[in-house]
Amino acid sequence: MKAITIKQPFATLIAENLKEYEFRTWKTKYRGEILIHAGKGVNKKAMEKFKHLNLEYPSGCIIAKATLTDCIPIDDKQRKILQEKNPLVYENIIKHTDWNGYGFKLENVQKITPLPVNGKLSLWDYKIEKNEL
Repeated sequence: MKAITIKQPFATLIAENLKEYEFRTWKTKYRGEILIHAGKGVNKKAMEKFKHLNLEYPSGCIIAKATLTDCIPIDDKQRKILQEKNPLVYENIIKHTDWNGYGFKLENVQKITPLPVNGKLSLWDYKIEKNEL
């Protein structure tokens, strides 16, 4: 199954259904099930911003399963849509109008018991063992 490594707190925000887009500078044609891997990297500024949510932010493990349903270019129109959806979660994308990347739309997100795994760059494959998820 495909997986994507995401820094904390963003991986947890996705797992908690608070963030439906993950942003990258590259686009993907992949659509389908994807595992959300919380990397060992942490965005300290963002962690401070979301500490009021009192969530757990595990690292170095797969924490959710989702469906990647779309990959949209981020332009001024999309920034406005994201502003209306959740200005706190999408603040960095909204205010950086010079950033032109892509938003991976994640739906059907399901949290799972954290599964320790080393992450990788880009989309990567993870072989699921029986009863692992």
